[in-house]
Amino acid sequence: MVMKAKPVGMICAIDNINGEDEGGSRLEPQVGLEFDSSDDARECYSLYAKRMGFKIRTGQLYRSRTDGSVSSRRFVCSKEGFQTNSRTGCPAFIRVQRNASGKWVIDHFFKDHNHDLESTGENPTPVMQSKPPIVKNSLADVTQRSKVKLLEDVEDRRPCPSGVINVKRVKRDGDDGESKVQPFLGLVFNSANEAYQLYHSYGANKGFRVRIGQLFRSRHDGSISSRRFVCSKEGFQHPSRVGCGAYMRIKRQESGTWVVDRLREDHNHGLGTQMETHKGSLNASNRFIEEMNGGLQNKDLVTKYNKNLVKRWQEKHNQSDWYRVFFEYFQSKQAEDTGFFHAVEVNEGNCMSIFWADGRSRYSCSQFGDAIVLDTSYKKSVYLVPFATFVGVNHHKQPVLLGCALIADESQESYTWLFKTWLRAMSGRHPLSIIADEDKAIRQAIAKVFPGTHHRFSLWQIKAKEREFLSSMDNGFKCEYEKCTLHSQTADEFDIAWNALLSRYGLKENVWLKEMFESRASWVPLYLRATFFAGISMNESIDSFFGTLLNAQTPFAEFVSRYERGLEQRREEERKEDFDTYNLQAFLQTKEPVEEQCRRLYTLTVFKIFQKELLQSYSYLGFKIYEEGANSRYLLRKCGNDNEKNIVTFCASNLNVSCSCQMFEFEGVLCRHALRVYQILEIREIPSHYILHRWTRNAEYGTVGDAESVGTSQELKALMLWSLRETACKYIEAGSASLEKYKLAYEIMREGGRKLSWQR
Repeated sequence: MVMKAKPVGMICAIDNINGEDEGGSRLEPQVGLEFDSSDDARECYSLYAKRMGFKIRTGQLYRSRTDGSVSSRRFVCSKEGFQTNSRTGCPAFIRVQRNASGKWVIDHFFKDHNHDLESTGENPTPVMQSKPPIVKNSLADVTQRSKVKLLEDVEDRRPCPSGVINVKRVKRDGDDGESKVQPFLGLVFNSANEAYQLYHSYGANKGFRVRIGQLFRSRHDGSISSRRFVCSKEGFQHPSRVGCGAYMRIKRQESGTWVVDRLREDHNHGLGTQMETHKGSLNASNRFIEEMNGGLQNKDLVTKYNKNLVKRWQEKHNQSDWYRVFFEYFQSKQAEDTGFFHAVEVNEGNCMSIFWADGRSRYSCSQFGDAIVLDTSYKKSVYLVPFATFVGVNHHKQPVLLGCALIADESQESYTWLFKTWLRAMSGRHPLSIIADEDKAIRQAIAKVFPGTHHRFSLWQIKAKEREFLSSMDNGFKCEYEKCTLHSQTADEFDIAWNALLSRYGLKENVWLKEMFESRASWVPLYLRATFFAGISMNESIDSFFGTLLNAQTPFAEFVSRYERGLEQRREEERKEDFDTYNLQAFLQTKEPVEEQCRRLYTLTVFKIFQKELLQSYSYLGFKIYEEGANSRYLLRKCGNDNEKNIVTFCASNLNVSCSCQMFEFEGVLCRHALRVYQILEIREIPSHYILHRWTRNAEYGTVGDAESVGTSQELKALMLWSLRETACKYIEAGSASLEKYKLAYEIMREGGRKLSWQR
């Protein structure tokens, strides 16, 4: 049932008559309320907010995938999110959706706030609140300091004192009496906020809007070392954005001041007319409070603020609907899944992080937990808790879920607890490799919990920093940098090329390049090829397991249902690949016995990878260049390309083979070069130790071969446990399909029990 709202103009007129309540003047938002436009809905919510004692902002909009038009909008409490220190992550909002008739209807309305409302002199309907804790010497105290007062002067559009900007170096244009400040390289500021205010004013004069872009932190103390302010049309995340490259970057100096070190003024779109600089649009001061009074001096203040946020999260979610929903979900899962596992981190009686994994995920880890991805790209939601997933690669080269978590904060302690809990759930089996962000807290936790695991940085982070740095360099440097990082074949070759590059361009003292060199084992392909990563590409970013189903804007009430839906979709894709593998047969393209062998063993997807390598092997020439006893070495050169050469080492006593390209070490499938050597030596079948069980069509059944191929006795026991449990689950599912199948299954179990001698 749809209810129509009175015209907004009528509401405004009545509301302004002595504040008296006359029917429609006190219209309260509710699901089903209809408006002629989204602006009418915003006005209604604004009037309601004014009466209740809070302010609103325009939140996210969604566009139709058909024609790109706006299909729904969110209007939120002004304290939604945590982008500024004045915000508390308030979840109150309304969402309006456009229907087929062109009207806008409220389809979501969350009324409760998590902060005190201002007194309006009325008696509004009581609202559930959770008052944030009062912390002495908190960031609120900083507003009394002189430099914050200077920021207030900027917002009131009064002339800036000399302490705000180094006025001797400011360029001004125009002779109309109004200062038009133009940024330039070398311009000095006392704080990042001052730089933002200037760039915002500059954008308003030029006719474009400004957004706060990427920031970078110091690896030594975690303080912010540089910031970017970009044109609002930067990027492509929204249909209105066109990838504009205009930006200004500021860098913190040792003195605590900030200087413009990069500036790009060209836009790839038309600029608007000069825009008025509203006080509200400049209200970004709180975003940079941690930078006041000179970056590093405020480290203790930032620490207090972070603790305040964590404490607020603890008080807000301890024994709340948030935890109760998950607890009920966990209970229902445990009732139907005996392998379901969950754990809660508790600190001083407060619920912190939560980890969970169902039986299928735990079983999958026993087979595919050798290379994992920790994905924290679902960054902080309105609950201040980032959603994290552990993802592996199954035998069809598909992503498989190995566990999930909601983390209270992004500290080393939280990640250490998370990794230890994941290990406990997965029977203590350590991964060979892990792909995760290069954040300091994550690096330290991995080193502590997974000491022998190779940590590879997330590609998106590396690429983002490379784009930032290379944007100011010429094409010659970019080509040499790419050649050094992507095409070096040995560690010595990389070191020589890197040092030559830095010397040629005078960059030996560049801080970022020093940090990249120190961490080269975690991002340069040369150092990663020797570690098993299940073939996860080093040149492509990894898609999130749940895709767009879960994101920072996912309503809390929909989280569990969307999570279940996304998980089921992924597992349905796996079942389809299982069906195809067992019911379809790949076409053989050679008469080699090795091709038939691998078609019989591998899944369809992995066999196609092997088949491609086999076909490519015929385009290589092999020359024996060394022989001593059972060991020999071959030079493999591609026909028509003298630049592509690889060295293959072969041992005749055990048929072991290794190639300088290290494809088998990285992906677990023999490369074209090794296959060519086998052809030269007339070896017709691949030795069994080069057919990884994880890539075979029987991998999902978890058949355990021998103890030597597994590792420790604990890992062997875990593999046997999960193999038997998964097989038993499928056996029970098939046996319960009908009474006849139940009787047959029961008799088989009794017979098996007698053979195992477990019956009394």
